[in-house]
Amino acid sequence: MIGVIADDLTGAAEIGAVGWRHGLRAELVLAGEPSGDAELICVDTDSRSCEPNEAAHRAASAARLLRHCGVDWFYKKTDSVLRGNVTAELEAIVNELGLDGALLVPANPSLGRTIVGGQYFVRGQLIHETGFARDPMHPRLSSNVRELIATPTALPLVVLRAEEGLPDGGIVISEATNSEDLRHWAALRSDRWLMAGGAEFFGALLTPATPPPASRHAPGRALFVCGSASDATRKFVAGQAQRGVPVFSLPDKMAWLNPLDPTEVVALAKKAVFELRGKSRVILQVGLPQVKEAAQTRMLAGYLVRVAEAVLRGANVGQVFAEGGATAVALARCMGWKRLNVIAELAPGVVTLAVTDGGLPLMFTVKPGSYAWPESLRHP
Repeated sequence: MIGVIADDLTGAAEIGAVGWRHGLRAELVLAGEPSGDAELICVDTDSRSCEPNEAAHRAASAARLLRHCGVDWFYKKTDSVLRGNVTAELEAIVNELGLDGALLVPANPSLGRTIVGGQYFVRGQLIHETGFARDPMHPRLSSNVRELIATPTALPLVVLRAEEGLPDGGIVISEATNSEDLRHWAALRSDRWLMAGGAEFFGALLTPATPPPASRHAPGRALFVCGSASDATRKFVAGQAQRGVPVFSLPDKMAWLNPLDPTEVVALAKKAVFELRGKSRVILQVGLPQVKEAAQTRMLAGYLVRVAEAVLRGANVGQVFAEGGATAVALARCMGWKRLNVIAELAPGVVTLAVTDGGLPLMFTVKPGSYAWPESLRHP
């Protein structure tokens, strides 16, 4: 059994999909105990935006839970561009499990995310010169990987090239430009080291197998909940609107931190429910200028989720598509979903989950905000 600790829902889903692709029964745990039926358990600690001490506590607790479940080996899923409390969580898990260190390989070369000479590149461009520099929660303002994560409190931090071996201990950030580099680092897997990083490195650690057949989508309409302000999100929403898909945004007043009262939530949800009677899909989005304050971003996502919940309670929705890790997990927790089973991977990072609790039989597809929806979903 493999245990994965992720700091957000989309990351947990992405790893679950890699496992599903390799023939493993994968389950995501948002709260409570695993079901006991999975070969791959991905625990979402929802800790990316926590204070470092709280993130470390949640990571260590997840490690204890997985160890109690009889996990054979552990993997720490980090954000591929190192957002969040990467160092604090790695150190907490290493200490909890009594390991020598963590081998961190965040690069996803197939997406153009590589580390060369200690610098992080996105499709050949230094990351601080891309849209990641404008991330309201975790802006990437440097391309030096040492500066993208906090300095460890106890373990030494080193950056190594693929031809170099592991030291006696510490946190090792591994350079990688292609799949061969990932296989090199995967060959160094040891019971004394925590393997950590992105989805592609996790895949390099697994033995290929035939995935199970994908389940069909549940009947009913589709609701898209777009909580990201990325370029990919704006392009998708604009394209859908041109195709006649109804799009609903939060009121403009919220750009000035004015709250949305319950009657306004209900009114907006009723409009979306009405459109779903005659349309196959509806989009809910923040729809405001990109904000720079993390607290405001969380507030807007919270209101968007409240509207989405009201729509799901009032309409025959069989499929929910959520983008942005914070939005996806907020919606799942709001709906009371504790465990989700991976049933399909529509594209790398775009994962369909079966809701196994919460009272509504539907499929929940999630993706990171910086990823694009696959072509098959762009045509209503």
